[in-house]
Amino acid sequence: MIERTLILAKPDGIQRGLVGEILTRFERQGFRIAGMKMVHPTEQHLSLHYPDDPAWKANLAKKTRASWLKKGIELKETDEQIADKIRGWNMDSMRAPIVAIIFEGIHAVEAGRKIVGHTEPRSAVMGTIRGDYSTDSYMNADDKKRPCKNLVHASGSVEEAEKEIEIWFNKDELYAYDKQDFKVMYE
Repeated sequence: MIERTLILAKPDGIQRGLVGEILTRFERQGFRIAGMKMVHPTEQHLSLHYPDDPAWKANLAKKTRASWLKKGIELKETDEQIADKIRGWNMDSMRAPIVAIIFEGIHAVEAGRKIVGHTEPRSAVMGTIRGDYSTDSYMNADDKKRPCKNLVHASGSVEEAEKEIEIWFNKDELYAYDKQDFKVMYE
């Protein structure tokens, strides 16, 4: 089954001239570009991507606590305080042009996550976008009170991808066409 995934080339990826490399990695895997545009997100737009939602915040705080516990540090802040801080950092870091891309293909979300690599570039393996082009770490980012500069966002699940695609694209910005790779790879 063909899936769609959202990939965002973040401001640090654009400033480093890596948009072409991001496109190349996905296209070489046989994915089809279904939509692409450059966007300078507004506060409202970013608040849809990073929702002020209790379930989203709880999940973010849980992941953050687990990350810090691995370093032997127990956070004293409430889940809401942790999530609000990280949400703010994320939104602030995206207040510059980004390139939003929809890729389609078999297992697009799972493969997309493998192509971009671990969220923390320091933990990303070589051969992934983050592993090849960044060495930032949670520790460095926390010290500088900002999110990890990890070049790219990749949807984490099929459901998340569909929701994010609706945030970043209108239906008239999506394109369907025959791609020869699909015939060679999937038929």
